Amino acid sequence: MKKDIILSGVGGQGILSIAAVIGQAALKDGLYMKQAEVHGMSQRGGDVQSNLRISDRPIASDLIPTGKCDLIISLEPMEALRYLPYLSKDGWLVTNAAPFVNIPNYPAEEAIQAEIDNLPHHIMLDVNQTAKEIGNSRTANIVLLGATVPFLGISYEKIQDSIRHIFQRKGESIVAMNLQALEAGKAIAEKML
Repeated sequence: MKKDIILSGVGGQGILSIAAVIGQAALKDGLYMKQAEVHGMSQRGGDVQSNLRISDRPIASDLIPTGKCDLIISLEPMEALRYLPYLSKDGWLVTNAAPFVNIPNYPAEEAIQAEIDNLPHHIMLDVNQTAKEIGNSRTANIVLLGATVPFLGISYEKIQDSIRHIFQRKGESIVAMNLQALEAGKAIAEKML
Protein backbone atom coordinates (compact mmCIF):
# COMPACT_ATOMS: atom_id res chain seq x y z
CA MET A 1 0.00 0.00 0.00
CA LYS A 2 1.30 3.45 -0.95
CA LYS A 3 -0.52 6.79 -1.07
CA ASP A 4 0.99 10.10 -2.07
CA ILE A 5 -1.30 12.94 -1.03
CA ILE A 6 -1.11 16.69 -1.58
CA LEU A 7 -3.24 18.87 0.68
CA SER A 8 -3.78 22.45 -0.41
CA GLY A 9 -5.73 25.51 0.55
CA VAL A 10 -5.47 28.96 2.04
CA GLY A 11 -4.09 29.83 5.45
CA GLY A 12 -6.62 29.33 8.21
CA GLN A 13 -8.77 26.74 6.42
CA GLY A 14 -7.47 23.76 8.41
CA ILE A 15 -5.20 21.96 5.94
CA LEU A 16 -2.67 21.12 8.65
CA SER A 17 -5.43 19.67 10.85
CA ILE A 18 -6.43 17.34 8.00
CA ALA A 19 -2.77 16.31 7.62
CA ALA A 20 -2.50 15.63 11.37
CA VAL A 21 -5.62 13.44 11.39
CA ILE A 22 -4.54 11.43 8.33
CA GLY A 23 -0.96 11.10 9.60
CA GLN A 24 -2.00 9.91 13.03
CA ALA A 25 -4.54 7.46 11.54
CA ALA A 26 -1.85 6.05 9.24
CA LEU A 27 0.52 5.50 12.16
CA LYS A 28 -2.27 3.84 14.17
CA ASP A 29 -2.86 1.59 11.15
CA GLY A 30 0.80 0.51 11.34
CA LEU A 31 1.86 2.43 8.24
CA TYR A 32 4.94 4.56 7.59
CA MET A 33 4.38 8.27 7.03
CA LYS A 34 6.42 11.28 5.91
CA GLN A 35 5.15 14.84 5.68
CA ALA A 36 6.47 18.11 4.25
CA GLU A 37 4.64 21.40 4.72
CA VAL A 38 4.76 24.77 3.00
CA HIS A 39 2.96 27.36 5.07
CA GLY A 40 3.32 30.34 2.74
CA MET A 41 1.76 33.55 3.99
CA SER A 42 -0.96 31.82 5.97
CA GLN A 43 -1.60 34.86 8.15
CA ARG A 44 -2.60 36.75 5.02
CA GLY A 45 -4.65 34.06 3.35
CA GLY A 46 -1.70 32.72 1.37
CA ASP A 47 -1.14 29.28 -0.10
CA VAL A 48 -0.79 26.44 2.38
CA GLN A 49 0.31 23.06 1.08
CA SER A 50 1.40 19.77 2.58
CA ASN A 51 2.86 16.61 1.05
CA LEU A 52 1.82 13.47 2.88
CA ARG A 53 3.33 10.14 1.89
CA ILE A 54 1.94 6.94 3.43
CA SER A 55 3.17 3.41 2.81
CA ASP A 56 3.44 -0.05 4.31
CA ARG A 57 7.20 0.17 3.56
CA PRO A 58 9.82 2.73 4.64
CA ILE A 59 9.66 6.02 2.71
CA ALA A 60 12.87 7.71 1.51
CA SER A 61 11.65 11.23 0.70
CA ASP A 62 8.84 13.43 1.96
CA LEU A 63 8.40 15.14 -1.42
CA ILE A 64 6.03 13.88 -4.11
CA PRO A 65 7.40 13.83 -7.67
CA THR A 66 5.51 15.46 -10.52
CA GLY A 67 2.86 13.13 -11.95
CA LYS A 68 2.97 10.70 -9.01
CA CYS A 69 0.34 12.08 -6.61
CA ASP A 70 -2.53 9.68 -5.88
CA LEU A 71 -4.83 12.21 -4.23
CA ILE A 72 -5.12 15.98 -4.06
CA ILE A 73 -7.26 17.23 -1.18
CA SER A 74 -8.03 20.92 -1.56
CA LEU A 75 -10.09 23.31 0.53
CA GLU A 76 -9.93 25.92 -2.24
CA PRO A 77 -10.69 25.14 -5.93
CA MET A 78 -8.11 27.48 -7.48
CA GLU A 79 -5.43 26.08 -5.17
CA ALA A 80 -6.40 22.60 -6.38
CA LEU A 81 -5.51 23.65 -9.93
CA ARG A 82 -2.05 24.77 -8.80
CA TYR A 83 -1.09 21.17 -7.98
CA LEU A 84 -2.64 19.32 -10.94
CA PRO A 85 0.80 18.74 -12.55
CA TYR A 86 1.56 16.45 -9.60
CA LEU A 87 -1.56 14.32 -10.04
CA SER A 88 -1.04 10.90 -11.60
CA LYS A 89 -3.22 9.87 -14.54
CA ASP A 90 -5.23 7.60 -12.20
CA GLY A 91 -5.17 10.06 -9.30
CA TRP A 92 -8.20 11.71 -7.69
CA LEU A 93 -8.94 15.32 -6.86
CA VAL A 94 -11.30 15.96 -3.95
CA THR A 95 -11.97 19.68 -3.62
CA ASN A 96 -14.20 22.25 -2.06
CA ALA A 97 -16.44 23.97 -4.61
CA ALA A 98 -16.61 27.24 -2.65
CA PRO A 99 -13.85 29.70 -3.57
CA PHE A 100 -11.86 31.75 -1.08
CA VAL A 101 -11.47 34.93 -3.12
CA ASN A 102 -8.34 36.51 -1.69
CA ILE A 103 -6.84 38.21 -4.74
CA PRO A 104 -8.24 40.94 -7.02
CA ASN A 105 -7.78 38.91 -10.22
CA TYR A 106 -9.32 35.68 -8.95
CA PRO A 107 -10.38 33.63 -12.00
CA ALA A 108 -14.04 33.21 -12.91
CA GLU A 109 -15.65 30.34 -11.01
CA GLU A 110 -16.94 28.90 -14.29
CA ALA A 111 -13.38 28.67 -15.64
CA ILE A 112 -12.17 26.85 -12.54
CA GLN A 113 -15.18 24.53 -12.65
CA ALA A 114 -14.56 23.74 -16.34
CA GLU A 115 -10.90 22.89 -15.63
CA ILE A 116 -11.87 20.54 -12.79
CA ASP A 117 -14.67 18.98 -14.86
CA ASN A 118 -12.04 17.98 -17.46
CA LEU A 119 -10.40 15.66 -14.93
CA PRO A 120 -11.40 12.01 -15.21
CA HIS A 121 -11.40 11.44 -11.43
CA HIS A 122 -12.73 14.20 -9.22
CA ILE A 123 -15.22 15.03 -6.51
CA MET A 124 -16.23 18.63 -5.97
CA LEU A 125 -18.53 19.50 -3.07
CA ASP A 126 -19.42 22.61 -1.10
CA VAL A 127 -17.93 21.69 2.26
CA ASN A 128 -18.65 25.17 3.63
CA GLN A 129 -22.40 24.71 3.17
CA THR A 130 -22.34 21.19 4.64
CA ALA A 131 -20.41 22.45 7.67
CA LYS A 132 -22.96 25.23 8.21
CA GLU A 133 -25.77 22.67 8.07
CA ILE A 134 -23.98 20.64 10.75
CA GLY A 135 -23.87 23.75 12.90
CA ASN A 136 -20.26 24.95 12.74
CA SER A 137 -18.56 26.38 9.67
CA ARG A 138 -15.16 25.58 11.23
CA THR A 139 -15.72 21.87 10.48
CA ALA A 140 -15.52 22.41 6.69
CA ASN A 141 -12.04 20.87 6.61
CA ILE A 142 -13.29 17.71 8.35
CA VAL A 143 -16.23 17.46 5.92
CA LEU A 144 -13.63 17.48 3.13
CA LEU A 145 -11.56 14.88 4.96
CA GLY A 146 -14.67 12.67 5.14
CA ALA A 147 -15.07 12.95 1.37
CA THR A 148 -11.56 11.53 0.92
CA VAL A 149 -12.21 8.40 3.01
CA PRO A 150 -12.91 6.17 -0.06
CA PHE A 151 -9.44 7.04 -1.45
CA LEU A 152 -7.15 7.04 1.60
CA GLY A 153 -6.66 3.31 2.12
CA ILE A 154 -6.80 3.87 5.89
CA SER A 155 -9.40 2.38 8.18
CA TYR A 156 -12.35 4.72 8.79
CA GLU A 157 -12.27 3.72 12.46
CA LYS A 158 -8.63 4.85 12.72
CA ILE A 159 -9.56 8.23 11.21
CA GLN A 160 -12.40 8.56 13.74
CA ASP A 161 -9.98 7.64 16.55
CA SER A 162 -7.53 10.29 15.36
CA ILE A 163 -10.26 12.94 15.38
CA ARG A 164 -11.18 11.93 18.94
CA HIS A 165 -7.54 12.16 20.02
CA ILE A 166 -6.70 15.44 18.28
CA PHE A 167 -9.88 17.30 19.34
CA GLN A 168 -10.38 15.78 22.82
CA ARG A 169 -8.83 18.77 24.62
CA LYS A 170 -11.57 20.98 23.11
CA GLY A 171 -14.34 18.96 24.71
CA GLU A 172 -16.74 16.17 23.83
CA SER A 173 -19.14 18.44 21.91
CA ILE A 174 -16.34 19.52 19.53
CA VAL A 175 -15.28 15.89 19.05
CA ALA A 176 -18.90 14.90 18.28
CA MET A 177 -19.33 17.77 15.82
CA ASN A 178 -16.14 16.81 13.95
CA LEU A 179 -17.18 13.16 13.82
CA GLN A 180 -20.53 14.28 12.39
CA ALA A 181 -18.70 16.41 9.81
CA LEU A 182 -16.49 13.44 8.87
CA GLU A 183 -19.54 11.20 8.37
CA ALA A 184 -21.34 13.88 6.31
CA GLY A 185 -18.39 14.24 3.92
CA LYS A 186 -18.01 10.46 3.60
CA ALA A 187 -21.74 10.08 2.81
CA ILE A 188 -21.58 12.77 0.11
CA ALA A 189 -18.54 11.18 -1.57
CA GLU A 190 -20.10 7.72 -1.50
CA LYS A 191 -23.22 9.08 -3.23
CA MET A 192 -21.08 10.78 -5.90
CA LEU A 193 -19.06 7.66 -6.73
